[in-house]
Amino acid sequence: MSHPDDLLVEVAAMVESEQSSRMSLTVVVPGAVITGRLAPEVMWKQRVAEVLRDSEHLRRFSAAFTTSDGGGDSPMPAGRPTHLHFHVARILQGSFGIPDTGGMYRVALKDVSAWSVGDIGYSDQ
Repeated sequence: MSHPDDLLVEVAAMVESEQSSRMSLTVVVPGAVITGRLAPEVMWKQRVAEVLRDSEHLRRFSAAFTTSDGGGDSPMPAGRPTHLHFHVARILQGSFGIPDTGGMYRVALKDVSAWSVGDIGYSDQ
């Protein structure tokens, strides 16, 4: 999608402005279907930085997620959102989600070709 869906941009803006991580969404992007909860960019970056800081080998990369130009100081990035920030998310593959416990994904709004409100899950029953 060369131009992001205005309604989806509005949803992303609401997640950012309300600083809420309770909105569940499923998106189709080239090569993947991702389902999970959206998080505000600042919250998402803080969590990624924490995970990286806890890793002996990846600790130095945490600085990229805590810089003043996009890290953790401002409550909301300026302007319209350009990305969705998923946490507790899975890439749907066949009859299961990867990873089982959920991951952290950043998706460009312009790359979303379809979307649905809600988190898609599978059951063995």
